[in-house]
Amino acid sequence: MGSPLRVLHVVVNMNRGGAETLIMNLYRNIDRSKIQFDFLTCKEGVFDSEIKNLGGQIYQIPYISDVGHWEYVRELKNFFIANAHYKIVHSHLDKMSGLVLRAAKQAGIPIRISHSHNTRSEGGRVARLYKWFVGNYIVPNSTHLVACSSDASNWLFKEKKTSTMILNNGIDPDKFIFSSEIRKTIRNELNIEDTQFVLGHVGRFNDQKNHLFLLDVFSQFNSEEKNSVLILVGDGDLRPEIEKKIKDLNLEGKVQLLGIRSDINHVLQAFDLFIFPSLHEGLPVSLVEAQGAGLPCVISDHISQEVDLGFKLIEYASLSNQSSWLEKIKNIKSTQIDRNGVLDLLLKSGFNIRNTAGFLEDYYFSLSR
Repeated sequence: MGSPLRVLHVVVNMNRGGAETLIMNLYRNIDRSKIQFDFLTCKEGVFDSEIKNLGGQIYQIPYISDVGHWEYVRELKNFFIANAHYKIVHSHLDKMSGLVLRAAKQAGIPIRISHSHNTRSEGGRVARLYKWFVGNYIVPNSTHLVACSSDASNWLFKEKKTSTMILNNGIDPDKFIFSSEIRKTIRNELNIEDTQFVLGHVGRFNDQKNHLFLLDVFSQFNSEEKNSVLILVGDGDLRPEIEKKIKDLNLEGKVQLLGIRSDINHVLQAFDLFIFPSLHEGLPVSLVEAQGAGLPCVISDHISQEVDLGFKLIEYASLSNQSSWLEKIKNIKSTQIDRNGVLDLLLKSGFNIRNTAGFLEDYYFSLSR
């Protein structure tokens, strides 16, 4: 048997973000004797050692925010000239993929995939203007377009959205199935009693995830339901601001910041409700995981309807109406939710990672023939 087909994935780093979690889920589940993933990154990431153990190579160039536009473009050009043996480049940088795929095209790489994971650029006005500018390179320099949802496709590819392939953000169903034993273990670890009602959130501490709004909602809920706790999983630049807000709202002892965890599938078992007030999203893996764990979810109406897997676990609420969030949380608290029986639904939903990985495997082979 010949060498595996090597696909180069382009990311900023391989940390525990939504896109990166999906890529790792895919990597663990593809047939690595046939397809191998390599990575072009700009920074070290928590998945780096696992990638190397699975047989992947990691290349690193400086990121644009450290060296500026022209130096970043030069680094990309030099990298692709030196590595023009790749048949497939799969870029996950949203609008910044424009620069990556242009350099790949100039180096003669035949298959260039742009993958949309979001519905809006991050950063301030100047950063977003710059990303809009380089985003114009995507369509002329891509051979194939992929997105996690039709909203994400519409945002990044505009008039080309109809030729986009939707790739579901699949998860491993067995890992998320509800377990009362794991629930007990995690609650003991976090000093949470059986009788306490736990709201949980998983996501980076940045503007997009809207933690300050979330804290306001929880503060109102906790003033009426004293026996409630909020758990925030993640980290990021806004951590000091979030800590200050917790202090200002007198919520110390009521909110736990767990940092970045590698056992999200276990932590979800300890929650009673998943709360997710993002300003924008493509199709969040974390919401697929929450539904996989049988958790009721109250989420922002800015998130694609495609994230609702039909398990009757998703409630949308308006970001312009805090009281609607409160009402939905209280309704869920007063309802008995059966968290078992989700596994069969998830296996049939199209969000089973084994199906997604098999589909992607076939897709790569069909492109490379």
